[in-house]
Amino acid sequence: MLSRRLLRVKVAKNLYAHLKSDSTNLKASEKNLIASIDKAYDLYFQMMSLIVEVARYAESRQELAKQKKLPTYEDLNPNRRFVDNAVVNLLANGESVSDEIAKRKISWANHYDIVKDIYNRMIEADYYKTYMNASISTFTDDKKFVEAFYTSLEEDEALADVIDDMSLLWNDDLSFALYMVIRTVSGLKQSHDDIKILPQFKSEDDLEFARTLFIKSLVQYEDNQEIVDKYTQNWDVERIAFMDNLIISIAIAELTTFDSIPVKVTLDEWIDIAKYYSSPTSANFVNGVLDKVVSELTADGRIKKFGRGLL
Repeated sequence: MLSRRLLRVKVAKNLYAHLKSDSTNLKASEKNLIASIDKAYDLYFQMMSLIVEVARYAESRQELAKQKKLPTYEDLNPNRRFVDNAVVNLLANGESVSDEIAKRKISWANHYDIVKDIYNRMIEADYYKTYMNASISTFTDDKKFVEAFYTSLEEDEALADVIDDMSLLWNDDLSFALYMVIRTVSGLKQSHDDIKILPQFKSEDDLEFARTLFIKSLVQYEDNQEIVDKYTQNWDVERIAFMDNLIISIAIAELTTFDSIPVKVTLDEWIDIAKYYSSPTSANFVNGVLDKVVSELTADGRIKKFGRGLL
């Protein structure tokens, strides 16, 4: 399921694009936000199908080896442990995943070079060699192998580049999709005859959270920037990153709009996002400004939280 962290990132990126384009069409920008969120869920299925394509490529290589003029014993009797992996076969043949892949028109046909590249890197990896050379193989072993496969892709720059080429809306979404696939696989049991797909959202309120946060952030942007300016008077304006101001402004909108989200959650989320999406010093800057903003807005009643542990 798509995390609130990812939804916040989507809001920030779409607000950034809206402001930088000087657009005045709020509805169009809102549609772009929803499209980017839906596309992130597509990537979940795109990644689930990847290991299936790698296994099919591995099997095709084995079949070609058997057709050599003088095949070796290994050519004629290949190690099929990966090709016959129970989890991979469940991903390939389970109705739930197959239906979603067909509905969303998921394919690797135009990017098969990355499938080959991933296969070549996989067969050199220690986790692959250990799995293939084990004396026995259980369903648990199959599952751990698939989890290791997807974990190995978290730092795969070549794959990340291909994903970005496939869709601009997938920029920086790969780690979220991989996490969702690993979580899906970890929940499998040998008795399962299909894949239990994670829902797009953890809560039915999540999409409305993203939409409301985007709209409030945009409508309140100038007012929130005045608050930011008050606490950055001693800073060199030229050195304050646009993304820092944007992140603080969205955080203010979240703090003042959602009375059920604890202040600490909002602060932690946006400070972490600043670490990744802005400058190296952004987290400390954003943290310092937001601490002062929270004090002011709490004192004058603009931040109101209801429920135990929400302050």
